[in-house]
Amino acid sequence: MKEPVLVILAAGMGSRYGGLKQIDTVGSNGESIIDFSIYDAIRAGFKKVVLIIRKEHEEAFRKNLTDKIAGKIEVAFAYQDLQDVPEGTIVPEGREKPWGTTHALLSCRQVVDGPFMICNADDYYGPHAFKTMYQFLKEEVKDSAYGMVGYILENTLTEHGTVTRGVCEQKEGFLSRLREVQKIRKGAQGAEAEENGSWVLMEPNTLASMNFWGFTPQIFSECEQIFSDFLKASLAENPLKCEHVIPTAVGDLIQAGKIQVKVMASTDKWFGVTYREDKPGVVAQLNAYKEAGLYPFDLWK
Repeated sequence: MKEPVLVILAAGMGSRYGGLKQIDTVGSNGESIIDFSIYDAIRAGFKKVVLIIRKEHEEAFRKNLTDKIAGKIEVAFAYQDLQDVPEGTIVPEGREKPWGTTHALLSCRQVVDGPFMICNADDYYGPHAFKTMYQFLKEEVKDSAYGMVGYILENTLTEHGTVTRGVCEQKEGFLSRLREVQKIRKGAQGAEAEENGSWVLMEPNTLASMNFWGFTPQIFSECEQIFSDFLKASLAENPLKCEHVIPTAVGDLIQAGKIQVKVMASTDKWFGVTYREDKPGVVAQLNAYKEAGLYPFDLWK
């Protein structure tokens, strides 16, 4: 079997954050969160990373990231392009927003030809998740038998607004349902979701997908039809902002009986920068990890 590949979703526009948060500095030595993820992935055994970006951001990524990690891991780029749509699809005039993470996943179909994992650029997952997924991709993944690493929902929320999460339901260690819940916040008693104008307390220890998936290339053909059908149904209703995301695609494929997804939980703390106000907390946490010896001061020395 081919060596597992790390794929990182880094083509988002960061509209809520207010900038290119994928390479924004959060580490004490000029690192972004993506630096820590790649460092953890290398320690887990990964030897190649594919960065899914927008073409116009390539120079920024080379300057701020890939030039630093040259020689540490093989690097390739895949480009999420608005014009990369099914034949016959007309891209609406004025559309700037990417088509979402399902489309981003499909953007690397010409670059990835073996088992791979995919995750977000602006989320800190911790070393355990990468070790767990690397072993899964080496030993278990096959055909349409995939995997995911999830996190306790309450531990994935921000103090500064609502978030969208893929809420997981599982049976006998496999994902049975994945619901995309668009407005979740941190309440006084735990995670709350908005339902019909009211805030409803969610079950403790609910597992959330943070876009940490293990796939084979078969996922590309499975998602191509889903994405095509989505565009046909959504372009007329919301031509400038409609998007399709990986949790929705995975949930639909599970419901259709086309795939199974093993659920693995991480013992590490997740955190990210959904909003700019999240940044100081991320900076402090990563600095604390360095002081505790989890990471060296200079990751790429």
